[in-house]
Amino acid sequence: MNFKKVFEVALGIVTSVGGFLEAGSIATAVQAGAIFKFQLLWPILLGTIVLIFLVEMAGRLAAVSHHPLPSAVRERFGFNFYAIVLVASTIVDLLVLASEIGGACMGLKMMSGAPLAALALPVALLAWLLLWNGTFGTIEYGVSLLGLITIVFIVAAIKFGPQYSQAAGGLLPTLPTHDKPHYWFIAVSILGATISPYLFNFYSSGAVEDEWDESDLVPNRITAGLGMGFGGFTSMAVLVCAACALYPRGIDFTRYEQLPLIITPALGMWGFWILCCALFIACFGAALELALDMAYVYAQTFGWAWGENKKPADAARFSMVFTIILLIAGIIITCGVDPLKLTLLSMAATAVILPLVVLPFLVLMNDRKFMKEHTNGRFANFVVFFSIVMASIIALVAIPLEIYGGS
Repeated sequence: MNFKKVFEVALGIVTSVGGFLEAGSIATAVQAGAIFKFQLLWPILLGTIVLIFLVEMAGRLAAVSHHPLPSAVRERFGFNFYAIVLVASTIVDLLVLASEIGGACMGLKMMSGAPLAALALPVALLAWLLLWNGTFGTIEYGVSLLGLITIVFIVAAIKFGPQYSQAAGGLLPTLPTHDKPHYWFIAVSILGATISPYLFNFYSSGAVEDEWDESDLVPNRITAGLGMGFGGFTSMAVLVCAACALYPRGIDFTRYEQLPLIITPALGMWGFWILCCALFIACFGAALELALDMAYVYAQTFGWAWGENKKPADAARFSMVFTIILLIAGIIITCGVDPLKLTLLSMAATAVILPLVVLPFLVLMNDRKFMKEHTNGRFANFVVFFSIVMASIIALVAIPLEIYGGS
């Protein structure tokens, strides 16, 4: 591997780490640690393993076939099928985007004291300005590099000095001893937050924009494994912080304003300010990627000109999509929707639609027309298929139970 490839791998890993943690991962991990201590570490581990496989597949698809995932699925299965995927993904991704804008606004609110509703449209406008004037490199590297500030959670987790043997026990699935519907709801929300379809859609589209080819397969594999793996480790650190700071005091995580409680006991007031910055940057970066991903999906579905590296005038309908959805998402938060409840709901909804997105993806990865000799192995197919079907079954059961239980 030459120096240029080594640099690309290193930069890709840093980008993956910085872009992994966002509103969904933070909110679900904190609630899991606050209520169930270390018992729900296993969904983060499982979700991270599956995400590593999916991100590697998305990069391999782009490098070998030169197709981003959405356009490949549309070509393989036809427009009528993909229209169903498009509608379901649009609804869920819009909810997730609104939750990310809400999380970014909450970071600013904790620093400034400004009303949450008053911040939503300015944050959406800032995201739009960056997408309108920026390039793919700006979004991929700039914001994600800033997202490395989320490593503050790892520092705090180490400072807490948890019982590592107990924490290790949480990596194996166990049945809940109390609040069973909520346990499964949080478990499936964690899986939805970790295995977010926008991540591998965005990754494959970015690989096409960067003109990957088969020489990029090894860097892609290393980037997916180390980048997503370390991102999952950071998400586990969030849960450990909550388990150490909130669980012993019987504090349930019901508002974003409680988030500093998982950092300040270990790091003091400077930890508070870093946390606020981390929440804003992580959620804002995810909002940029989500808005860009939705523009990718629509443009690739309908055959429009697309690309963040193009001028808006050269990809007008592509630019129109991220403009409209950012406005809608900003309005949702302006109307007073609770961003934490929205986050948890949207993460669970993501788990429900995973088969609709991932199972056609698996078919593609075994199609020699697209993948030539680089098709999936049996083990990769089994891990992804089993995990996605399991998560969706749990979601279909857990969400009605959670709603029926009034949580």
